[in-house]
Amino acid sequence: MTTIPEPPQAPGTEPASAPIIPATRASWRDMSARPATAPVTAARPATEPAPAHTAPASAPVLDDGTYPALRQPKAQGALALDGSWHQISPKYVIAEVLLRLIYLAVAAVAAYAVTTLTSQPWPWPWIAAAVFAVFVVIELVILPRQAKAIGYMLRADDIVFRKGILWQRMIAVPYGRMQLVDITRGPVDRAFGIAKLKLVTAAATTGVEIPGMTEAAAETLRDTLIDVAEMRRTGL
Repeated sequence: MTTIPEPPQAPGTEPASAPIIPATRASWRDMSARPATAPVTAARPATEPAPAHTAPASAPVLDDGTYPALRQPKAQGALALDGSWHQISPKYVIAEVLLRLIYLAVAAVAAYAVTTLTSQPWPWPWIAAAVFAVFVVIELVILPRQAKAIGYMLRADDIVFRKGILWQRMIAVPYGRMQLVDITRGPVDRAFGIAKLKLVTAAATTGVEIPGMTEAAAETLRDTLIDVAEMRRTGL
């Protein structure tokens, strides 16, 4: 190893504070072998994603005393819906059958009254009553199938209602568009402990009527829809 001699100092000058370390090949090799350190950058705080809307929790009372499975049409489209379907009570069919029988009795009494109060018996009242009875019987035959196809689903931003087998109808009502939630109970409905829940919106064509609900399910769903609709309107 070759050392570099120190230069002579002039008289009257002070020596350097630190000696100069001679550069060698080994020192240059050590310096070149050191890895370059990356500049330190401040870590950016991770942005948290906005919380997504969650579907309102459905109470078990919505499925209490209802049909076990929703009847689907044979030719249905590929419509993907999240959430769970809820159905109406089988008591709805019994109440509707009783109501149709009352209609038939009223039609028969009306036809008998018309024929007995006139001087000559006319066949037209009985013909009209017979035609009315045919339509009522056909409606009673398909009534159980229609009742099993009625269902509603609570989603994150709206409620979906569907009905019909041949003529299907599916309506999605946003929670923020609801203006009124009404519960109707007729004499026959009260006898069987069921009610009809009606959703009123600004557009008349998007109104929804869910018949055949148990009284507890109708009241629970009404309270849930009112709470969720209020939160949607206030932007919470």
